[in-house]
Amino acid sequence: MAATVATPLERAMGRIAGVMEMTSSSALGSSRVTLQFYLNRDIDGAANDVQAAINAAHTLMPSGMPSNPTYRKVNPTDVPIMILSLTSDSMTRAQLYDAASTILVQKLAQVSGIGQVTVGGSSLPAVRVEVNPIVITHYGIGFEDIRAAIAATNANRPKGANDQAKKAADYMLIIVAYRNKATVRLQDVAEVVDSVEDLRNGGIADGKPAVLLVLNRQPGANIIETVDRVKALLPQLRTSIPEAID
Repeated sequence: MAATVATPLERAMGRIAGVMEMTSSSALGSSRVTLQFYLNRDIDGAANDVQAAINAAHTLMPSGMPSNPTYRKVNPTDVPIMILSLTSDSMTRAQLYDAASTILVQKLAQVSGIGQVTVGGSSLPAVRVEVNPIVITHYGIGFEDIRAAIAATNANRPKGANDQAKKAADYMLIIVAYRNKATVRLQDVAEVVDSVEDLRNGGIADGKPAVLLVLNRQPGANIIETVDRVKALLPQLRTSIPEAID
């Protein structure tokens, strides 16, 4: 992440006028670049320059990223002005996160005065393939063979149909090799389960598994007025997500 994502972004953003300081941090699967501007720099103009830099760096970054880089206008020293929690008696934490990240974040980010909406407490639904190295060694199969088989199953071609596998059951029967005139399927060499992208991320609200929406204000925005706008939007937000979500 540091070499292939953060570095191209830093090089592109280093050309933006009015940048006083630039820092970045990278971890497994994520990079965060923070730009601090001089106070005489218009925040909206700076945001446009940041978006242009992201677009310019796009061709230098890996092609297989699950999502494109995004930016937010925030004061890093500000504490959140509001936290919304999502809980449910029947839906999984992954389903809550999916609704929060695909529906609620966009609507909340449009509220005047909101600078950043962060989703925590879980991650998007995913299928996890946990390969048994002893078994694949027995069959003489490499990890790259398994990766290639999974990638081929997820082909998305312009032919009017989608070949992507969505559930663990769709992956289990993938043929990864032929040995002794018989097929070796993914379920023979790995445990395939419906799960989430990040197992080490969990949230709790009132003792129940929860997904949290953390709201930060845009620099200079009135906190009380911004919170009132969010509260006024809550009835509309409730109608846009499944009824099973509180």
